[in-house]
Amino acid sequence: MRITPIHMAVVLSLGMVFGCGGGGSGGGGEEPPVLIRGGVVDLADGSPVAGALIEAVDVNGASVGTSVTSGDDGSFTMTVPATRNADGVPVDTAYSLRVQAAGFLEFPTAIRPALPLDVSSAALGDDGWLIESSLTTVGLVALPGDTAALASISGTVDADVSAGVLVVAEGAGEAHVGFSDSEGRFTIFNLPAGDYTVSAYAAGLQVDPIAATVAAAEAVTGVDLMGAARPLSTVSGKVQIVNAPGGAQTSVVLAVESTFAEAAGRGTVPPGLRIDGVTDTFTIDDVPDGRYVVLAAFENDGLVRDPDQTIGGTEVVIIDVPDADTGNTVDIAEGFKVTGALAVDEPGADGPEEVSPDTLTFKWADDSSEDGYEIRVFDSLGNEVWSDEIPSVSGAETVTYTYAGPALEAGIFYQFRATSFREDQAGRTAISATEDLKGVFYLP
Repeated sequence: MRITPIHMAVVLSLGMVFGCGGGGSGGGGEEPPVLIRGGVVDLADGSPVAGALIEAVDVNGASVGTSVTSGDDGSFTMTVPATRNADGVPVDTAYSLRVQAAGFLEFPTAIRPALPLDVSSAALGDDGWLIESSLTTVGLVALPGDTAALASISGTVDADVSAGVLVVAEGAGEAHVGFSDSEGRFTIFNLPAGDYTVSAYAAGLQVDPIAATVAAAEAVTGVDLMGAARPLSTVSGKVQIVNAPGGAQTSVVLAVESTFAEAAGRGTVPPGLRIDGVTDTFTIDDVPDGRYVVLAAFENDGLVRDPDQTIGGTEVVIIDVPDADTGNTVDIAEGFKVTGALAVDEPGADGPEEVSPDTLTFKWADDSSEDGYEIRVFDSLGNEVWSDEIPSVSGAETVTYTYAGPALEAGIFYQFRATSFREDQAGRTAISATEDLKGVFYLP
């Protein structure tokens, strides 16, 4: 089941008025606008980040309002549409922020989600209905090394679907991403000099890729992606949920293959290319041309893809759309095996968690049938920074292990993952693991 936007007719039938900031309620434009006010800072030291691109997105990942740029002091104010009651007061609508900047990792990422902003919490002031809180100040993670020579590509998506589209620049074995705003405009930051192919992805969107070349520190503009008439595709498959008393259904997503970090097991998913409530078979419609990694149980649902690589249905599945043999109907022959996850206790059981570098310990539910565990820590770029092995644990419901790796940096988000295993004469077999998006932490 895919969430779909609320249609205007439904809003009106509920007796509500849809007022866009600056325009009001359609009866004269007298309603005060709804504003999001905040700032963009370097997560490491709190210094302002100027020139960051900020946009608001709805629950479907579609951009709303017009994107804005942070000022020299890192501050920004943006106007967003809002559903209002008969008195003109903003009511339940949830938005989140998406932020990009030169020299910084984009926000949000798979392991660092953006928390929703409730429009009904807006307070009426002199300028309008204002949303301002700790959630509207976004801390960005600086990219490592010297970023002065990195370039950017800007342009538009001109198609039936143009807002909130994932735009990917691929070149030199790397992929860099951006998202289009409500007017279809996009910028991709932090590109090393070189040749790129720029493509766009979203459910229902088909575009023709464009080649672009950037020099060091160059800002290339005018890369405009046009809609194409090629048919969209359907991707189908099957999920088998086994040994999972805590989870009866899961989700399946399609991540663009060039954005996928295999070691960390995560990639960027275009808007609309997911389906939830999966218990057996699944179908994802309106898939544009591309190469995708199919991920089952990627989101937090008490389940993980079965890590046992000795049985079928556990390998990473990569598909080409359309398929060379079956065209626009892509059927994944082998089903995905999904099993119960090792529940994370700390850190990061319910979201990114602040930790102390002096007392960093990892805790997760014990797997009663294991012979040991492998634990790995990744940084926010998907690089493994430390790993270790832990002998079998008995007599306790929780495994506790103290971090013993290299010093971690303030302002960087990390994730730990634990995998349980059995050993016999045939070798080592993985049994279960912590979930793909849990176990995230950061230093103050």
